[in-house]
Amino acid sequence: MGEKITVSLIKADIGSLAGHHRVHPKQMEMAEKLLAEARDSGLLLDFRVFHCGDDLQLLMTHRRGENSSEIHGLAWNIFKEVTEKVSKPLKLYAAGQDLLAEAFSGNIKGMGPGVAELEFEERGADPLVVFAADKTEPGAWNYPLYKIFADPFNTAGLVIDPSLHGGFKFVILDVFEGLEVELNCPEEAYDLLALIGTPSRYVISKIYRKDGLPAAAASTSRLSLIAGRYVGKDDPVCIVRAQHGLPAVGEVLEPFAFPHIVAGWMRGSHHGPLMPVPLKYAQCTRFDGPPRVVALGFQIHSGILEGPADLFDDPAFDLARQRANEVADFLRRHGLFMPHRLGPDEMEYTTLPKVLEKLKDRFRKAQ
Repeated sequence: MGEKITVSLIKADIGSLAGHHRVHPKQMEMAEKLLAEARDSGLLLDFRVFHCGDDLQLLMTHRRGENSSEIHGLAWNIFKEVTEKVSKPLKLYAAGQDLLAEAFSGNIKGMGPGVAELEFEERGADPLVVFAADKTEPGAWNYPLYKIFADPFNTAGLVIDPSLHGGFKFVILDVFEGLEVELNCPEEAYDLLALIGTPSRYVISKIYRKDGLPAAAASTSRLSLIAGRYVGKDDPVCIVRAQHGLPAVGEVLEPFAFPHIVAGWMRGSHHGPLMPVPLKYAQCTRFDGPPRVVALGFQIHSGILEGPADLFDDPAFDLARQRANEVADFLRRHGLFMPHRLGPDEMEYTTLPKVLEKLKDRFRKAQ
């Protein structure tokens, strides 16, 4: 057995240019400098810095395993230093927004930033697809991950490739109760759908092949549940391995040809289509949106990241972007009416309760 590597993708919104728009280049420059120092010291094998909308993304490879206090501490310190030395001096909007704790406590989970990690042995060839989304919540991955790993109409390999035919094991987290359950597909597909069809509560956190091969990992942090109030949308990340006994890269990308509806968008209070975009379009403008997702492709060799390939930078996704714009236009015409605006349970975690508080003494018994 070979030595395992860990891929860690840790993100945070620590301030952005022109409102909730996009990461400032100086933030990325400082993050790259600090990660290069960590690589040169031997802590990291390799890294990439990128952004999706207003979220700074730190992609790192190392041999410290998942939930390493060294790796999580490195990311936390980078977010803090970039906030203090770039975001605040430039008066970037919402500087340090996702840093909900005063000091690092050993694990960055539950402190604001989003985390997706996957530890595995490298295969002979190991393609990796890294997804990052802006203006939405972790449940946004439920639909595409189900399609990739459980739907044969999306992933032909589930039927015609013997190495996938046995199916996959899904780990589902109840973000309200902090409980998780493992479900096997295809035999428990209906049970899986019963849960993940409520993406605001039940989110896919990990996926394994039935023999235990790690296949995918997604961030699960809900900022409003951590802070007890609305402090920005969660903007989740996801790591998916591909090929050689796993879904092909084309099967991994295929669900995003349909811009499915997710929660988030303006003030984290609206439903909108998840638009697949290349990095150059990873910025949210119209009504602070619509929600965006980027996909970066890599090959890994001895922990080194070869790439990225900007996978949505392809006219094959032009129709998805066009449809997303049409759906965005349709939903926007609803204004503040549901279903464009989120339902009352979700609105409890926005700024709406402050408005309702003002009116509470004016309600009287109906005649």
